[in-house]
Amino acid sequence: MLGGMALTRILVDGYSLLHSWSAVAPGKLRHSEAARDELARMLTRYYDLTGTPITVFFDGSGPKGGPPAKSPRREVEVLYSRGGQTADQMIERTVHRLLPFGEVLVVTNDGVERDLVIGLGAMAVSCEGFIQEWMNLTGELHCQLKNYNLREKHKFSRSHNA
Repeated sequence: MLGGMALTRILVDGYSLLHSWSAVAPGKLRHSEAARDELARMLTRYYDLTGTPITVFFDGSGPKGGPPAKSPRREVEVLYSRGGQTADQMIERTVHRLLPFGEVLVVTNDGVERDLVIGLGAMAVSCEGFIQEWMNLTGELHCQLKNYNLREKHKFSRSHNA
């Protein structure tokens, strides 16, 4: 679905994706820091497989007790909306800024937001569509690694039995 596109960046409505992806931080509250951190780790895996930078937007000021934590890597940044703005508004502004540089993909289950960013010139996908893409990519990688390991094991066995 998403493969083969030359994307400049993927913009993710963080809470929309967290509410749709029950495999992320099971047993944790969807608005918890633990769930947000786990989502960032999952998206970092996606970046590692595709090379497409990702920005995750959350409504709110970030973790309690100080400024929002810095993203672990620049390629997967986590941003929080400030008072008087929403994650959707931040996504729309970012789409507008990035479009001159290439394709932008927005991940959200908000149908109105998807229509709006498509109207701005971006692409959009539902959270379920993105989760399926993530699962396909990680499944392909797992299969490739398994086959590689089997080939290497076979080579090793032949060289030691000769």
